[in-house]
Amino acid sequence: MANSRKLNSVNSLLLSDAGLPPAGSAVLVGLSGGVDSVVLLHLFSEFAPRYSWQLAAIHVHHGISANADRWAEFCTDLCARLEIPLHVERVDIAPLRAHGVEAAARRLRYAAFTRQTCDYVALAHHADDQVETLFLQLLRGAGVRGASAMPLLSACTGTHKVIRPLLHCTRDQIVEYAGTHDLHWIEDESNADEIYPRNFLRHQLLPKLAEKFPAYRETLTRSARHFAEAAELLDDLARLDAQNLSLLPCGERAGERGEGGEFYLAVSALQALNAARAKNLLRYFLHERGAPMPQVVQLDDMLQQLCTAREDAAVCIRFAAEEWQVRRYQGRVYVLRAQRAFERNLVLSWQGEDSLDWPATGARIAFEPTIGQGVSVAKLARAALTLRLRQGGESLRPAANAANRTLKNLLQERHIPPWQRERWPLLYCGETLVCVAGVAIAADYQACENEPGILLKWLNG
Repeated sequence: MANSRKLNSVNSLLLSDAGLPPAGSAVLVGLSGGVDSVVLLHLFSEFAPRYSWQLAAIHVHHGISANADRWAEFCTDLCARLEIPLHVERVDIAPLRAHGVEAAARRLRYAAFTRQTCDYVALAHHADDQVETLFLQLLRGAGVRGASAMPLLSACTGTHKVIRPLLHCTRDQIVEYAGTHDLHWIEDESNADEIYPRNFLRHQLLPKLAEKFPAYRETLTRSARHFAEAAELLDDLARLDAQNLSLLPCGERAGERGEGGEFYLAVSALQALNAARAKNLLRYFLHERGAPMPQVVQLDDMLQQLCTAREDAAVCIRFAAEEWQVRRYQGRVYVLRAQRAFERNLVLSWQGEDSLDWPATGARIAFEPTIGQGVSVAKLARAALTLRLRQGGESLRPAANAANRTLKNLLQERHIPPWQRERWPLLYCGETLVCVAGVAIAADYQACENEPGILLKWLNG
């Protein structure tokens, strides 16, 4: 009886309905093979029937340790015993080593998660992880967003969310659960290497802190929640500033979507605010676009250049190891990943698909059926249809009573940034340019009233 009460106590301590995915969710558990993730997988396997979860697991094989293959085998055997599908994702850390082994491994793990189909990715972070993360962020000089550490629930790039059901549990409680249920796990030898800052905190600083402040986990976790609330308030202020400013060109708001589907921020919105609020708005804009936060000096320099550069200056500020860029064009600020090389002779055949990937920008082009507008479906039947890139010298007549216009002029008039123009998709019928996506349609190919047509739209930018 006593043992049964202990099991129930540990179960109730580790999981509550408030920290679980909704019933019927497709849940993917991140499984490293360590005690934390093994306990999480065991718990979810126990609770899955009650909540009708579609449960699966993922193990990311980084290849850093000589034991990496053995860890993957352990996870495979564990999932086989629990009858849980497992996906082993092998990644190459070498291209990202400049960011540091821990940071590179973390980025690759989350990138692997985004490629999976599920509603939730469940991770085994716990209260000790939370405290370590808070210390590391403070030691890096993070602001309130960084100091808010890890949330119970957060969005992940893609269609799913990340959930951390064990955040309120300590490492000791998790090990106790594992022992009570006779679970086995693997030990990553790198966890003992104090060259890594997290391990130094774990083995040297935090044990001494516990001697003087036994409740440090609870108090520092509470501080992280306070920082998270402050970050939300700053985001609210940024949203208000974006909505309320009236000094924006052409009646735009501070954050708008451009012709290519990308978002931009009006320079005048930054110029209308004092330095602190302008930085807050810029930080919010970068965060909303999924960009990593620049260092303080970089952010100050970024704001200075954006607000004081000549109107015709080609401002391009690279940050995050030059993987991201902030650009200014015609009073607008854009944030984008560093552009990759592309095939300038790219030609894609369109055979009626709802959408096509457009490698030149990493976006997707949708072909939306409509009536009385867009490109005439009947006229498109005249020849093979292709999407192509600009080669130079292109032109079309955008209206029946208009003269031929060069593609260059059409793109400039629609404020298409220079770095996008060479990557812009053009729809051809045979050898005739009939549509510049989101910009213009050749007069001879425009759908008439009540006639079926097709609109080319950006699904993402």
